[in-house]
Amino acid sequence: MLARGDTDAPMGPGVEEEAAFFAAQRATETTRPASGPGEPEEAPDNNNLPPLDTLVNRIPAEARAVLDELFRAKFTTVRRVPETALKPQR
Repeated sequence: MLARGDTDAPMGPGVEEEAAFFAAQRATETTRPASGPGEPEEAPDNNNLPPLDTLVNRIPAEARAVLDELFRAKFTTVRRVPETALKPQR
């Protein structure tokens, strides 16, 4: 018969060790205070952004080609859909 703790499994920290660890974590943790209901979140300044074409041209051509291939919608066929298959507009 095996005594308690005589298994092949590693032993975890004791209750006191775990409590000390979490207390040390809370002591060193820095948190940002949440903004109150009267304080608006800081909005990004959109006036300082470069033009979209400049940003797109910074992406390598090979990467743009792969993204275009993966995410561009491809139309393979055109089919007429009966009106009964469409949802009625409200």
